[in-house]
Amino acid sequence: MLVTVQEGRAIRVAGDPEHPFTQGFLCAKVNRYVERTYHPDRLQTPLRRVGPKGSGRFEAITWDAALDEIAQRLGAIASSPDGPQAILPYSYAGTMGLVQGEAMDHRFFHLLGASKLDRTICSMAGTVGMRMTVGANVGADSEGVPDSDLVLLWGTNTLTANPHLWPFVLKARERGAPIICIDPIRTRTAQQCDEWIPIRPGTDAALALGIMHVVFARGLQDRDFLERYTLGHQELCARAAEWTPARTAAVTGLSEETIVSLGERYGRAKAAFIRVNYGLQRHAGGGMAVRAIACLPAVTGHWRRPGGGVQLSTSANFQFDRAALQREDLSPPVRTINMIRLGEALTQPDAGVGGPPVKALVVYNSNPAAVAPERNVVLRGLAREDLFTVVLEHFQTDTADWADIVLPATTQLEHWDIHFAYGHHYVTLNRPSIAPVGEAKPNSEIFRLLAAKMGITHEVMRDDDVTLIRQALASGLPKLQGVSFDELVERGWMRLNVPKPYLPYADGKFTTPSGKCEFRSERMAALGFDPMPDYIPPYESVERDPALVARYPLTLISSPAHTFLNSTFVNVRSLRRQAREPEVLLHPADAERRGIAVGALVTVRNDRGAFLAKARVEASIREGVAWAPSIWWGKLAGDGANANQTTSQRETDLGHGPVFYDNQVEVEIA
Repeated sequence: MLVTVQEGRAIRVAGDPEHPFTQGFLCAKVNRYVERTYHPDRLQTPLRRVGPKGSGRFEAITWDAALDEIAQRLGAIASSPDGPQAILPYSYAGTMGLVQGEAMDHRFFHLLGASKLDRTICSMAGTVGMRMTVGANVGADSEGVPDSDLVLLWGTNTLTANPHLWPFVLKARERGAPIICIDPIRTRTAQQCDEWIPIRPGTDAALALGIMHVVFARGLQDRDFLERYTLGHQELCARAAEWTPARTAAVTGLSEETIVSLGERYGRAKAAFIRVNYGLQRHAGGGMAVRAIACLPAVTGHWRRPGGGVQLSTSANFQFDRAALQREDLSPPVRTINMIRLGEALTQPDAGVGGPPVKALVVYNSNPAAVAPERNVVLRGLAREDLFTVVLEHFQTDTADWADIVLPATTQLEHWDIHFAYGHHYVTLNRPSIAPVGEAKPNSEIFRLLAAKMGITHEVMRDDDVTLIRQALASGLPKLQGVSFDELVERGWMRLNVPKPYLPYADGKFTTPSGKCEFRSERMAALGFDPMPDYIPPYESVERDPALVARYPLTLISSPAHTFLNSTFVNVRSLRRQAREPEVLLHPADAERRGIAVGALVTVRNDRGAFLAKARVEASIREGVAWAPSIWWGKLAGDGANANQTTSQRETDLGHGPVFYDNQVEVEIA
């Protein structure tokens, strides 16, 4: 991102036309980053609560006063019988760099002896599914997509969530590759594809097994690749034989003809590219779903050629020295709390988290009062009078409204950082373009100051941000060879030390224990799972809970609106205008059964909670599915609620991830 500055003020952001992957454009959201940076509601001073919890009433105070109060309160909790484990950090990817997201903050909480946070809210189910199959969350290179002869965009709304991939997809199409979107919703991406396959939510593993059935039945597998580079291919063939087109159709809600056609085209392709995203793993069997899909290119040998393979992320290729940044070795043995079970941790300490009740919550880079599942329970926990809450933020979010102290943090334009990527192979240096707005401070500096106030004098709390960046780069691992701080300062970005074209598994070399693509995984067996890929139905499905589905027959998907990045950008007026208001998309047949007309105000509800939305009625969604583009701040929605009133705190099969889209609801006229 290139920033134009005049007289100390940023006036424009733009993509870097020299960047090989982003190629000079930004997404719809980041295009508005100047507007967000200078937003009239930007927090510019520390605040202390003066009204009831949740009222959002604060007074401005000095940094010294804020830090003194935080240090005193945290120190008192740490020295109480409950001990420092009663303090919980809560963060994720609101600021995505390593310096502002996982360095001084981790060091501070480790030295304090606070509870650890299992940061699972986005990607862990699929990440573990990839690890169990190919060894790491490493897949095909996006820059090889123009050489693909078939592109499957599977559970990904590319034009919203990964727009820089799209030009590469279009080049593949120009060369004759069909572009197929597999998604319960006819998203803006699906509208631009050659074919839309409206799968039943949560059944992606079944479709992957059905594709394998067709490939094996037609003799389209790559026998040489299977023999040389895979483990358990004969067992996989036997498992796939169980998934006939008829059985697959019954589970996925697709026609047998669609399944057979897709299987034949995938099997006949030589370099099919599958882009999966995190939405399809947000249900009970999410890890197994990604695992099953990750087996496909090894069955057909598509890993051999540029443009072939599967990609969930490229992140594991970024071999930064996270251990040096985080210094987990400084922490005593403490409990770990799963972030998606925050509501439970704050309201039911005996229900599974163990240890003392959480008495202090320090939130940064996240907005759990909007984004955490089972929102009603989270808000009940945040309302506890005995909970001391500190929030580092840019704005007075839903979460900040519940804070005792709010601290103003810098944006990407105002601090140093270093970034990895999910969809390409370029390290990015984030240099400050402007001075901090108001009295805002980087997260890293806030934790340095807080450590000093609390008498934490360990030398690791004195590293400055440039030192942290140099430490991150000093892993000595092969894929960072040649990536230097000095050259990053000069160029802004550098490609990892991986070849072009990057073919991670063309000749095997999977990073699994066997060195092969593990169709059969002894690690899965050790965890108590079927060692072979299988279909695990959603918790809230006719297979597992038909009575619940009878009461709540619609599956709610609440993926981000085009102009929102989860709850980030929701308060930027120009972007919120494009999102209009909280909406729910229904299939015409579902709307007709309920007497719901276009534009009607409806209630979306289940036993966990409810929210209001305006009805959109289109045939661009699978029957039996509802879509509520999200994630609205409650305070910016008419009823103070959002889709997470209805989501649950249950966990995925692998990785302890969230099941946001494993969520049955009913929709009715409000």
